[in-house]
Amino acid sequence: MLRLGVALIVFLASLLTVVRAPTYNAWKLSVAVTEWGHVVALLALLAFLPGWRSTATGKLAAALGGAAVVLALTPLARAIPIASSLPDDMNSAFGPSSPRTMPGANARPKPLAFLDVLTHVKSPSVRVDTATYVMHDETSYGTTLYRPLTTSTPLPVVIMIHGGSWSGGTRNDLPGLNRYLAARGYAVATISYRFAPLYPHPAASQDVHAAIEFLKTNAGRLELDASRIALIGRSAGGQLALLAAYTEHDSAIRGVVGFYAPSDQLFGYEHPTNPRVLNSTTTLEEFLAGSPKTAPEAYMSSSPINFIGPSTVPTLLIHGAQDELVYAEQSERLDARLALARRPHFFLRLPWGVHGCDYNFSGPCGQLSTYAIERFLAAVLR
Repeated sequence: MLRLGVALIVFLASLLTVVRAPTYNAWKLSVAVTEWGHVVALLALLAFLPGWRSTATGKLAAALGGAAVVLALTPLARAIPIASSLPDDMNSAFGPSSPRTMPGANARPKPLAFLDVLTHVKSPSVRVDTATYVMHDETSYGTTLYRPLTTSTPLPVVIMIHGGSWSGGTRNDLPGLNRYLAARGYAVATISYRFAPLYPHPAASQDVHAAIEFLKTNAGRLELDASRIALIGRSAGGQLALLAAYTEHDSAIRGVVGFYAPSDQLFGYEHPTNPRVLNSTTTLEEFLAGSPKTAPEAYMSSSPINFIGPSTVPTLLIHGAQDELVYAEQSERLDARLALARRPHFFLRLPWGVHGCDYNFSGPCGQLSTYAIERFLAAVLR
């Protein structure tokens, strides 16, 4: 019975690789199941410990365990064809590029390495400094700057904007990519910003602008190349990154990456998520200080999809098809609008991916997105 209980739990968890999570806690579990599927598969193999053939219960447990193994490994299996086409896809979208390297820190040679799933992607040590870029109501808002240990030339800048439904999160979230890029010759600046509902839109966007200006003004002492800037944002941070890149009209901003970003707030309001996972209606009303009826201008001005034009910067979109918090249709619609405007772009669609799929930097989502970002930055910041 213990064997059967374990097998049943692992099997039910593994179903999250093919169905959307029904609750908030199930969503958090889905990140682990989809991006650490090899660990889940190993747990499922416990059903095959000696003696499983001797009873009907043991055989049932083995059947559930076998099914769980197959389900748990589907993200890796589905990542293989994407990995095989990704180099050509990136070259086609942005042109051939040579990723930056530093001593002991080479670029990823291929999009997906199975050994790295087990042993983790490693990077050399980097410098980490902090600074305040703006004050509001006697509260400081700062940046954490990741740079290589040694450099002889000004570094191109990557501004990283965290997520958290515009009401939470910190600039220290998911530091793996920050350290990875810094070790390869970028200055990665992660930034804080004001949160809703106390500070609704456009407060956060104003803070992004202030952070950009701070980094450009202090480029000399910080060893930065203020003429080469790219923005990367996750979730709510993706909305802020896309909006800044599309509306700043700053020639120094060369490109933007949106991780599972809500790019059209009216569409998001009209297509709410499962409230047991996230009450997206309340989230938007707090961020935009009202509904589309009471605050229509806020919904329009906060939606990057409304600001695409003939000079829109190159864009890389990354989104999981099983995203429960920000539906993949957000990136699909933005991808279509960029195509209509004939602007350089690529949409990395991950069929198994959930919201926050890059939490495991070495998982299939983490590896594929890192490879794509590395090639994207090499192309737009050269």
